[in-house]
Amino acid sequence: MKNNMRSTRKKEHATIDEAILCGLARDGGLYVPEQFPKISVEEFYDYSDLIYFSSHLLSPFFANSVLKIDHEFCQDVFSFPLPLKALTDTQYVLELFHGPTLSFKDFGARFFAQCLQYLSQDKPKKVLVATSGDTGSAVASALHGRAGIEGYILFPKEKISLRQQAQITCWGDNIHALAVHGTFDQCQQLVKMACLRSKHQGQLTTANSINIARLLPQMVYYAYSSILLEKRHQKPANFIVPSGNLGNVTACYWAKVLGFPIDEILIANNANRVLSDYLITGTYKPKQSIKTLANAMDVGDPSNLERLIDLFGDFEQFKQNLNVESVLDHDIIEAIMDCYTRYHYILCPHTATSYHRLNAVDSSKIWVLAGTAHPVKFDELIEPLLNIKIPVPNQLKLMLEKKQCFNELQCNFESFYTMLNQ
Repeated sequence: MKNNMRSTRKKEHATIDEAILCGLARDGGLYVPEQFPKISVEEFYDYSDLIYFSSHLLSPFFANSVLKIDHEFCQDVFSFPLPLKALTDTQYVLELFHGPTLSFKDFGARFFAQCLQYLSQDKPKKVLVATSGDTGSAVASALHGRAGIEGYILFPKEKISLRQQAQITCWGDNIHALAVHGTFDQCQQLVKMACLRSKHQGQLTTANSINIARLLPQMVYYAYSSILLEKRHQKPANFIVPSGNLGNVTACYWAKVLGFPIDEILIANNANRVLSDYLITGTYKPKQSIKTLANAMDVGDPSNLERLIDLFGDFEQFKQNLNVESVLDHDIIEAIMDCYTRYHYILCPHTATSYHRLNAVDSSKIWVLAGTAHPVKFDELIEPLLNIKIPVPNQLKLMLEKKQCFNELQCNFESFYTMLNQ
């Protein structure tokens, strides 16, 4: 089978199937396509069905795979609505939070789980995931009950919302929730070290956006919505993407590389401004993450930065193509209040960072905010702020009614790795 993936660190090459099963390349890099497939974007203007659209977009990446990314494969992944809600005639929110766990992570997590189920061929597999809020519940939901797969969800203790924690810890069975005494970055480091330690055993993989199967399906909603808007306005779409580990915005850039009608891509960070500082100084300095209202973006050492640097080739091209702004907590609060006052639309704190950036954009262009999570997950912040009660969707009600089950874990790799191998 021909290799069609390579590491961002250039040393390792793999098939798409190997890349999914390994997660992290053996040289410590992240897998990216050797070459992006040539597709005819014009054909996609005729595909109004999201499932049909997604299978045609993703299947060229799996040309040498045992996986068949067809309509049947995709219908379980892209089975929930993908609405574009208009704030004005030219400004939209792309609501990515109508899946089982109410965040955009459901797209990538469900696609990854489908791939892993087929590729594992009933061989036992352990899946590790570090979460700063929403990834953990999406992966837990996607993996729950799948034979031969054990999921380990690492989340930073007392650094996510109560409802996010409830969504991570309600599963039991083959899902193991671990409250780590540390930050998200420390959780992610434990996952990376475990994957590298077991590189010859083939028993561990990661479901973080480190894994190529998490990232590829996220291109779909950018490509799909860009065509909808281009047909509506005869103009390309411009996206503002809340970013922490940089996987979501990487997927947006990849959709643009494929030729879909996307013009500007703006990045919204929170007070964890490691990317902003890198662009200013030219020196990358990872930092310990600090807690903010947009907690799923509390990342001080974003893994997918490697993929973005690899995409643009050198720092100057990287700097020219990235437009980043750090949005502080008081700006997040102001954005939530302003959007509700103007449009009676409720933003989650992450989407609020994108809304803040609308203040300085060219209003003649078509702008799309990536709506990354349902605001009901952040009721502790939003309800008293806006003096409202957010209706709880049924899928969240069911999770909140379940008993929470998790173990606490000190941030120590050897004890973590020993636990995995018991």
